[in-house]
Amino acid sequence: MKIVIIGGTGLIGSQVVNILKKEHEVIVASPNTGVNTITGEGLEDVLENASVVIDVSNSPSFDDEPVMNFFKTSNQNLLPAEKIAGVQHHIALSVVGTDKLQESGYFRAKQVQENLIKESSVPFTIVHATQFFEFAGGIVATSTSEEKVKLSDAFIQPIASADVATFLAKIATEKPANKILEIGGPERFQIDEWIKQYILSTQKSLEVETDINAPYSGAILKKTTLTPENPVYLGTTEYMTWIAKPENKR
Repeated sequence: MKIVIIGGTGLIGSQVVNILKKEHEVIVASPNTGVNTITGEGLEDVLENASVVIDVSNSPSFDDEPVMNFFKTSNQNLLPAEKIAGVQHHIALSVVGTDKLQESGYFRAKQVQENLIKESSVPFTIVHATQFFEFAGGIVATSTSEEKVKLSDAFIQPIASADVATFLAKIATEKPANKILEIGGPERFQIDEWIKQYILSTQKSLEVETDINAPYSGAILKKTTLTPENPVYLGTTEYMTWIAKPENKR
């Protein structure tokens, strides 16, 4: 089976490639390999005889206008090209709580992506994943001011990127669900407590300050915005086991 992975050189994509290439013809599609979903370059050739497309690409900018342009233009080029090529299953990675985070320009763009997928005639599965363990450092960076990290006490159920990749590889060989599937990690934390664990484990000199109105990606969180309601899969990797490894202390 020929499987095309859009964004196949990134954190998730590279891991999915490594899993699937053992038994399938896997094509890495990214600007670095001559495939550009924004310009349409290389799409016709790469999709020829493809059965499955996995889109794990992400915008290089999270500012409102560029991120909307990325997801809108990319999918307006990719989905019609898939239809012409006869692709049988389009899989897209999105985020748990997307529809509840519409104050955020990033999540408005992700919602447009999901809508375009649902409105296309290509059979699909949209995977809503919770935040990856690897995102803790980024959350700290965007939430820190004067050595204090301001965070909500809303719940979060983070997942290892390796577990996300495992799930995506699994459903690539299954029938399209034609709906959203939610996945998450094995443990639920309050986001401020999770980041305290990260800071302690990485020995950073920062203090976490809890503020129920602290924004996440520009949106105010309710208690369960970032947790899956009906997960079909929970990762097996626990956070403290993962962060204990030296290569993950970033």
